[in-house]
Amino acid sequence: MAVEINSKIVSYSVKKAVEEAPLADENPLTVRIPSRPEGTLEAVSEKISYVGAEGRKKVYLLVSFMPVEGVLDGKRVVIERPVEFFFPSGQLSSEHQWITATMRSLSLAARGGYVTQAVADLRKVAWDKGLVRCGMNRWGKPMFHDSEVAAIAWSIQQILYRRGFLDQDGNQVPVEELVRRYAHRLTHGHAWQPSAEEEDEAPATGTVSPIGGSEASGDKSDGPTVVGHCPECRGELIMMDGCPTCYAGCGWSKCG
Repeated sequence: MAVEINSKIVSYSVKKAVEEAPLADENPLTVRIPSRPEGTLEAVSEKISYVGAEGRKKVYLLVSFMPVEGVLDGKRVVIERPVEFFFPSGQLSSEHQWITATMRSLSLAARGGYVTQAVADLRKVAWDKGLVRCGMNRWGKPMFHDSEVAAIAWSIQQILYRRGFLDQDGNQVPVEELVRRYAHRLTHGHAWQPSAEEEDEAPATGTVSPIGGSEASGDKSDGPTVVGHCPECRGELIMMDGCPTCYAGCGWSKCG
């Protein structure tokens, strides 16, 4: 609308644009996600193989990821976070209900922003059936865990490490680095991958051996003491609950 000026103009001033208030910081690592979003999520499917008192087992695990927004130093940023852990039914018979419950709890922890601590706590779960062999360290030595739950938790940490969310020890990667890695994904069209140098520099994960020792960072111990060879598969035998037991693959035990 035009306005007619009937009086003499004696001065003028330019109206300044209203400055927007800076955005409050909101850590994208701890932003709570109310529920799993509808539609398709990117997921990693992995087959996990381990050997325990009941022999060798193979299970499948799915971890879903999604981009999450936040504010860092007044700027909007995006990172990728795990939001769902899924363990298909019918894999471990009677134990399945407990692992399914654990996966549901992990999914809640992931959407609540504390999945790193939750998985680390699962690594500490022990049982009375002896150690469980799962995975290899960077020196090619077998990893031994205190239970099946601990073995699966270690496998989850390895999935999150290869996706760039955790470091090789299972520690949380700083949010600034997560922002950089997700930007790399958008630019190059594929997820960040650890370089050979990063894998060599990262310390090995400590594991408990049956005789009370540990494979700490820099220790090239062969792990549990070998007491013979398996008559079935010629793998190495170690003492478990007082019985020579095969941990090379078939799970044979002298005590039956």
